Amino acid sequence: MAFTASNGRTQTALADINVTPLVDVVLVLLIIFMVTAPVLQSGIEVNVPHTRTVKEITEERLVISIDKSQRVYLGNDPININRIGAALRQKIRDPQHQSIFLRADEDVPFGAFATVMDAIKQAGIGNVSIVTQPLNSNGNSNGRQR
Repeated sequence: MAFTASNGRTQTALADINVTPLVDVVLVLLIIFMVTAPVLQSGIEVNVPHTRTVKEITEERLVISIDKSQRVYLGNDPININRIGAALRQKIRDPQHQSIFLRADEDVPFGAFATVMDAIKQAGIGNVSIVTQPLNSNGNSNGRQR
């Protein structure tokens, strides 16, 4: 678009939008979200037991955690033990083929662990994987969680 100024010169208006800064900002935000997403997933502090046999986690599953003070979490949200079955039935479409990770602190009494397992089984979920940490060759834990 061109127009004539008062001194007789023809000038053009700056009508094009420069999208380069927008693309830069979007890419920076994408990188920030990619870096922070795994950190948000591990917000509940649970000291899981150490075992020699550990299977690598390859797919995303629903996680139920029991912390040291026996509080139960579905994902990152605290949940009442009596509501686990209803919440799982609400979140899961196919309970017979769905699998769940169960993270329990190694200091949690077996009774609390068994109560949560029973609630999961009552929801119709048969495939429950218990999360552990691997032992290194010396028999000590190496601090990585699987």
